[in-house]
Order: sequence, then structure tokens, then C-alpha cells
Amino acid sequence: MVLESLLNPVSAEKKPWEMFFLGFIYSSIAIILSLWIFKEQASLIMVFFTVMACLPIVYNTMKLEESKDLDISEEKPLLKEHNKAIVFLMFLFFGVTLSFIVWYVFLPSGTLNVVFDKQTATIQAINNQVSGNAYLQFSTFSKILLNNIKVLAFATLFAFIYGAGAIFILTWNASVIGAAVGNFIRSNISQYTGIVGFEKFSSYFNVASIGLLKYVLHGVPEILAYFYGGLAGGIISVAIIKKHYKDQKFSHILFDVSELLVISIAFLLVAAFLEVYVTPILF
Repeated sequence: MVLESLLNPVSAEKKPWEMFFLGFIYSSIAIILSLWIFKEQASLIMVFFTVMACLPIVYNTMKLEESKDLDISEEKPLLKEHNKAIVFLMFLFFGVTLSFIVWYVFLPSGTLNVVFDKQTATIQAINNQVSGNAYLQFSTFSKILLNNIKVLAFATLFAFIYGAGAIFILTWNASVIGAAVGNFIRSNISQYTGIVGFEKFSSYFNVASIGLLKYVLHGVPEILAYFYGGLAGGIISVAIIKKHYKDQKFSHILFDVSELLVISIAFLLVAAFLEVYVTPILF
């Protein structure tokens, strides 16, 4: 595979910022191919193509992190090593997200409605879930937290079954955030160009507002949670594939996986708190 040879987890940990550009390229290629081959289903196909490109580096990362569990016995240094993987995977995520933002901003309105159709519907559903009166409502907090834990469970399960399956959920979230930010930018460009008299530019960038910070503010800790959960599922998946469950250090692997899941749930608590108690006050 050509894309697989571009970067490996070891070099990615040394230069994590390179993953940003790789993510941008991967998703841009995915959008072009989806528009070219499957235009009517582009909103989902571009996600699948991006996932296909990211799978090798993500799966090799799971293998590398699982091997660290066998080599490093102390939990604190091991967690620092895992954080290196989380950092470059976050750079990959941000690169994918920025690509979706750029394409959302500059695609013609007609094409835009096709490419980000499912993402727009998702954002509208998210905006309808949390109203301006949501803060101080513990029931809303519990509902959102439980929903996020369900997504975390899917991310962990996907990683466990497919090795790097969590990348699908993360790429989908990148496309949704990209659509939200891109929509915000287009709406403001349309407004400003309309004010200064560039009606053609205004009509080009004009789209209905679908919200931005309601999602993005709590989106980052959520994504971190899903990365930690995906890493946990991937590590245990690799351990089973390599039959390391027969090794005496398997109990250490299980403890490490449990710690990663606890960290992911902690991030989800922060995300739910921001979504329910902070976002409605600010916006």
C-alpha cells in the first residue's frame, strides 16, 4: 500500500506534526475520489476513504503500544509512552478536520449540500438536544454523559474487533466538526461580502447557519476520550491476536487498558460538563 509507506508510528512519535499534513492529504484525496466516483453518497464515502488511508498507521500504532505494555512494567512511564501516540493521532485528527473545513468553505453550494449532507443533519440534531436552559439540569447532564459513554463503548468495541476500527468514529466526528466550523466561516464571509457590496461572493458563500461552538467547545475532550478508548480496545485486540493472553504480563496489559478507559471516561465527564453547564451560558 502506497499510503502505508509514507509514515510509521515510530517516526510519527518523533515528529507528530507531520501527521497533521498527512491527515489533510488523506481526507482531501478521499473527498476528491468520493466526488468523482460516488458523488450522491459522498458524505459517507469520503469518511470511508479517509478511514482506509488512516488504517495502516493507526493499526501499526496499536501494535507498537501493545508491545510497550510488554517492555515497560511501570505504569507512569508507560502512560507517557501512550500519550506520545495520542499526540500524533490528535495531529492526524486535526489535519483531517482542517481538510474538511477548507473543502466546506470553498466548495460550491450545490456540491456542498451533497458532500456534507449527513454531517449537516447530525449537527442540527446535536443543536436540538441542548437548549439554552440546559445548565443546572442534572438529568440532561446524565443523558449526555450516558450517550457519550455509549459512543466510547462503540469506539472501544470497534477497535477491539477490527484492531483500528475506532478511527471510523473519529473520522466521522472530524467531518462533523469540519462541517460546523466551515459553515460558520462561510456564513461570516457571506455576511461581510454582502455588506461591502460583493453580492456574487455573498451568494456563493451563503448557507444556513447550523451552529459552531455548541459542538466544538466540548468536542475536543470527547475526541480525546475516544482516542484513549480506541487505544485501549486496540491494545487488547493486538494482545489477543498475538496470543499474549498466555503471557504472565497479560494482567499488566489488562491493568493498562483499564487505566486508559478510566482516563477516557474522565474526559467524557469534562465534555458533558462543558456541554451542559458552560455552553448554554456562553452561547
